[in-house]
Amino acid sequence: MNELIFRGKDRYRPSWPQLGFLGVLLVAQGALAVFRLGAVGFFWMVGGTAAIVGPALLISRRCWSSVGAAGITICWGIGRRGRTYPWQEIRWIDVRETKSQYGSSFAVRMTMVGGKRRTLPGLQHSDTYPAPDFDEQFHRVVNWWELSTDQAARVRPPKQLRDRLTPTVAGVVAGILIAVVTGLVFAARG
Repeated sequence: MNELIFRGKDRYRPSWPQLGFLGVLLVAQGALAVFRLGAVGFFWMVGGTAAIVGPALLISRRCWSSVGAAGITICWGIGRRGRTYPWQEIRWIDVRETKSQYGSSFAVRMTMVGGKRRTLPGLQHSDTYPAPDFDEQFHRVVNWWELSTDQAARVRPPKQLRDRLTPTVAGVVAGILIAVVTGLVFAARG
């Protein structure tokens, strides 16, 4: 079988409507900053935005996954080599679905011998970045895994709390904790 490569720069390309929206947002942010904060505040805001957005874009364009005879290699955009996980260390490969108010996103992940899970960058599907061949690519990865491992070594991991915890539930819990801590701080002060 041929080696599979999934690159972020092939997947995460902004569309013209996304770039247009970002441009309008930046112009509005700049106008508001100049009006409210002055020139110095404007440059601080532009610098802060560039410091956050620049590295995030760079990392998302440089991430990649490779599936081959040696195992699965993943690189999150920092460094060039990535890390290879041999087939003997991989116990399970599945798809994780994450639901939010913006739709669902799907990511291929592998579970290691010790229970750690790793998502394969570049092999994801969402409404923002759709991948029409996602299911086919996932099955190609699973075929590599099944051909490279013994059936007795393939063990489905038990469900963990993070599998049942949705972003909405995490946000509600965080909101309640923040409210409780804020209430305790104000009660202690006065």
